[in-house]
Amino acid sequence: MLSYAFEGSTKQFIAKTIGDMLDDNAAEFANNDCLVSVHQNIRMSYKDFKQEVDTVAKGLMALGIKKGDKVAIWSTNNAEWVLTQFATAKIGAVLVTINPAYRTTELEYALKQSEINTLIMIENFKTSDYLHMFYEVAPFARGATPGQIHSNKLPFLRNVVCISDEKHTGIFKWKDVLDFSTKVGDDELKERQATLDFDDAINIQYTSGTTGFPKAATLTHFNILNNGYFVGELMRFTDKDRLCIPVPFYHCFGMVMSNLTCVSHGSTMVIPSEYFDPLSTLTVIEKEKCTAVHGVPTMFIAELEHPEFKKFDLSSLRTGIMAGSPCPVEVMKRVNNEMNMKEVEIAYGQTEASPVITQTAADDTIENRTETVGKAIPFVEVKIIDPETGKILPAGEQGELCARGYNVMKYYYNNPEATKKAIDESRWLHTGDLAVMTEDGYFKITGRIKDMIIRGGQNIYPREIEEFIYTHPKVADVQVVGVPDVKYGEEVCAWIKLKAGETVSEEEIKEYCSGKIAHYKIPRYIKFTDSFPMTVTGKIRKVEMREISIKELNLEDAAKIETA
Repeated sequence: MLSYAFEGSTKQFIAKTIGDMLDDNAAEFANNDCLVSVHQNIRMSYKDFKQEVDTVAKGLMALGIKKGDKVAIWSTNNAEWVLTQFATAKIGAVLVTINPAYRTTELEYALKQSEINTLIMIENFKTSDYLHMFYEVAPFARGATPGQIHSNKLPFLRNVVCISDEKHTGIFKWKDVLDFSTKVGDDELKERQATLDFDDAINIQYTSGTTGFPKAATLTHFNILNNGYFVGELMRFTDKDRLCIPVPFYHCFGMVMSNLTCVSHGSTMVIPSEYFDPLSTLTVIEKEKCTAVHGVPTMFIAELEHPEFKKFDLSSLRTGIMAGSPCPVEVMKRVNNEMNMKEVEIAYGQTEASPVITQTAADDTIENRTETVGKAIPFVEVKIIDPETGKILPAGEQGELCARGYNVMKYYYNNPEATKKAIDESRWLHTGDLAVMTEDGYFKITGRIKDMIIRGGQNIYPREIEEFIYTHPKVADVQVVGVPDVKYGEEVCAWIKLKAGETVSEEEIKEYCSGKIAHYKIPRYIKFTDSFPMTVTGKIRKVEMREISIKELNLEDAAKIETA
């Protein structure tokens, strides 16, 4: 048999915009808990949540935001993030999700590349001073009137909103947006909502790209709403489920597989903390009687290994998803047995696929739920091809995994060349991942054609780091590879060739990166070298670099960890 799979379903697509779906479910599940933000002491029923979303939506309209305008959010997890997600969907604004780990260079790139009109941000978190970084990128905002930012440097940016009670020059407070809602009538919001179509672009997610800079995957209402819905169907979600969400909202795992999965089923979104903390997560699961929890493998490991783990009553748990990076089989077994998650599932996908392509099912065998990434999710075609010829391979043979269906992104924003490379003429998305399909339709991820690094669920493209380190005045050349890591799955390793006569320390390189690129992209390991392993045609052999690094860094044990 050929490596091709398609799964149907007795369930139908949700042929609605996200805003219309929210309105319908807020009426049906009016008194259910919709959003519980524990660290903010906020609790909203579906009726309350819908009302607050409408208030934010009207406030954004009062700022002059039109259908198709880009509204970015640069924030850790909070209630305002979720309200912004649904409010922008109601008015047809495209939500651009910015990783809170982004620093000045990456923020400026996103503001320009996706032509952002409005930026919603937090003041600070731990050691991250978001206001300082914003003013560094946009110093002209300091003297501007809020809502009237104009600069040739960032020609599209007009509004900045800070989720804060403090007043900052050139910036609106969150409360200002709520107050502005009185300037827009309910009928105006309904009229705007009625102009929207479920095939409209509604979300831009940044994902690492072949140019070395992130690409703006553009997703529609239909893409992400139905992906979230079918993820929930496979998890047997109902309006009685309560999902603990420690994963970040800026990523599809948080905003689609968590938020949209919940709201499409009348379930409860529970936010334990601004940023992942194992103790907060365990505490909230017990306190809120959560039936499910999501996480990347490193999160589950941190929960299982927390010194107070055994003190918590996790008997309410039933299911959840482990995804984002390869899942160690032994960790999956421990989550099954020690966290009471007998129906925990693995999902595989990528941002360009909204994100889920394959997922295990609640009634799969323990072997299939620990050793594979499941079957194709409903209404998505999956095939394994020979990367050289494009032909579908027989089951059991390794090749590139490709997907086609409702979940495939619209395009990369402002990047037709990259779009053409990712999606072929027949609308197949080429993932760049190597996989094998078994005779019974399960998929195993075996490697990557691309040299993407996945560190704790974060996708890192080496070229982006290479191009930044190359700007160091003492660096002649740099090549970056991923090396295995027990905690994060992979870590960043940079091989650096210095200019003649120059010397520099590892710490100097790391300091040079600090504050300029996200912390998770800063190399954990640095190797200074005079040359790189090459093929006879002069191409860098990154596979060999990785093997050498593993040996020199004594990472052989980490490399042997079995993953699904």
